[in-house]
Amino acid sequence: MYDLTSVLEFDALSEVRPGSSILISGPAMSGKERLAYDILADGMRNEDGAVVVTTGDGAGSVVEEFRSLVPDLDDSQLGVIDCRGEGGANEDAIGNAHAHHVSSPGDLTGIGIGITKALEGLHNAGNERGRLALVSLSTMLTYTDKKTVFKFCHVLSSRLDSAGYIGVFTIDSGAHDDQTLQVIKQAFDGMIDVRDAEGGGREARVLGLAGEPTDWQKI
Repeated sequence: MYDLTSVLEFDALSEVRPGSSILISGPAMSGKERLAYDILADGMRNEDGAVVVTTGDGAGSVVEEFRSLVPDLDDSQLGVIDCRGEGGANEDAIGNAHAHHVSSPGDLTGIGIGITKALEGLHNAGNERGRLALVSLSTMLTYTDKKTVFKFCHVLSSRLDSAGYIGVFTIDSGAHDDQTLQVIKQAFDGMIDVRDAEGGGREARVLGLAGEPTDWQKI
């Protein structure tokens, strides 16, 4: 089981089953990416492996970000699938991380191959447990349709189950209609909703992982 309560203090996150996929949903600029990265970094401090599928930042930037979050990071704990279709100024920062480049966020076949290679690399490096973050599904949905993205998430969930990893996937709830969100949500075991709180700060709640949905609470 995976315990995520050091990142978010919800009882529903104290025993997350290996293979679980969690959707982190919220409006733009609500800290979804930071939350996903914090969940991965928390595991890496306990020697878990981590895979990041990025549609925005370059692979080198992602590696540098995790080095700042986990000061004693072993680069071989980290795999990055860079979907931007371009290199970047920080490519020399990748070090021993398992980096894979894909032509665009719409190349779901290429992304799937990159994830498989990253998982194999992490396994060969001795990482039997781990966490995956995909940031973000909203970018993918600008390149392809909701049913294709749903199928991709469903297949990836099976892959995570085989590896014994858990996955967190971000989506901008304000960028899509209700029908699209409902279709995508069906691919996941549970969801973390994030929103701006009245008076400042942010709130979250957990749905689908254990019993009834939790109440909103400050994070």
